[in-house]
Amino acid sequence: MKLKAKARSFAQGVIMAGISVFAVSAAQAEDVTVWAWDPNFNGAAMQLAAEHYKRTNPDFNLVFEVFAREEVEQKLQTQLAAGTTQGLPDIVLIEDYSAQKFLLSFPGAFEPLNDTLDYSQFADYKVQLATVGDQTYSVPFDSGVTGWFYRSDILEEAGYGADDLENITWNRFIEIAKDVHAKTGKPMLSLDLNDPGMIVVMLQSTGSWFFDDNGELNLVNNPAFRAVMETYGEILQTPEIYKVVNGWAEYTSSFTGGDVASTITGVWITGTIKAADMPGQWAVAPIPRIEGVEGARNASNLGGSSWYVLASSDNMETTKDFLATVWGNDIDFYQEILVGQGAVGSLLRVREGEAYQSSDDYYGGQPVWQNFSQWLGEIPGVDFGIFTYEVRSAIATQLPDIANGGDIDQAIQRAEAEARVLTQ
Repeated sequence: MKLKAKARSFAQGVIMAGISVFAVSAAQAEDVTVWAWDPNFNGAAMQLAAEHYKRTNPDFNLVFEVFAREEVEQKLQTQLAAGTTQGLPDIVLIEDYSAQKFLLSFPGAFEPLNDTLDYSQFADYKVQLATVGDQTYSVPFDSGVTGWFYRSDILEEAGYGADDLENITWNRFIEIAKDVHAKTGKPMLSLDLNDPGMIVVMLQSTGSWFFDDNGELNLVNNPAFRAVMETYGEILQTPEIYKVVNGWAEYTSSFTGGDVASTITGVWITGTIKAADMPGQWAVAPIPRIEGVEGARNASNLGGSSWYVLASSDNMETTKDFLATVWGNDIDFYQEILVGQGAVGSLLRVREGEAYQSSDDYYGGQPVWQNFSQWLGEIPGVDFGIFTYEVRSAIATQLPDIANGGDIDQAIQRAEAEARVLTQ
């Protein structure tokens, strides 16, 4: 089934579900309404954007309606599939992995913003994932730019400093992890064998993805994917370098509690790490790269989301001007959400700001935000397609077997076969 046909099938298959809503204030006809999740992160950033805009547009009023992420997507899917625009917001937050699914499933539902934003000013990978043909639809927001967060005191005990961790390969990472465990007794990582998130990080760093340019599955005949699975398989088959965890709580407590020496994940983990209150004992390095894959980089992404304008907006001119003025141009705004919410924005010029230039004593005085903004610009762009989560699920079913020494090529074949069933 071709990509657009699959998208139409997805749209037609949406089922009505109950939705809970919390509105900041009652919406009026002239208000700009936003749907999103997490009032302390996304909501706080959008409310601050409104405050900045009101400085020159005092009559502007933003209404922020709060849902769980799944509820945002379900409510949006339900109304668009039914062809009902009444009650839709002006702006909606969509997770990056779901962007192509919405854009291809509901052509014409979202407003292209090429005439509103200078997309050359944003991280390229964020622009690509919101582009269909020659039109781009998102206001790129937070990045899931990844880093290698490590306990500097533990690695120093094993004889490793920051210079030893810069721009290394995963093969070298495994060597270091073995040595750290031998000298300190600490595994390097914690891994949930039901979560293929590390595979996602590794694969995007190569510039490849689960699908080819036509949206067809690209696992069995994808050299980059095989290299990723081989590398991850080597990690899984080296049990002394990782601790098995189940779920989010065990994962976060493994590194905040000192059971493991590091974690490799998105920048959004910063708040969790700082909550451990261990200043000076943490540092951040670029992630390792896959060896033997041309173009593989020491930069990748995990997570992230962007703002989209509904084509049915009754306040299109105001909505676009608000987004262009603040999200597309206001450097001071981005400094504030970095400090206040830990949000690393996708606008590349923000690295010129004071907050991004400053060092962070928690991370041993490293200029971590400047580093993250540099890595942000190096992330390869890939097309997430419309079935990223389905393929992730198919891959996850193979991880326990791989950990037990199973054949990599057979695991890839089984994953693709299962993914084909899930994406029909």
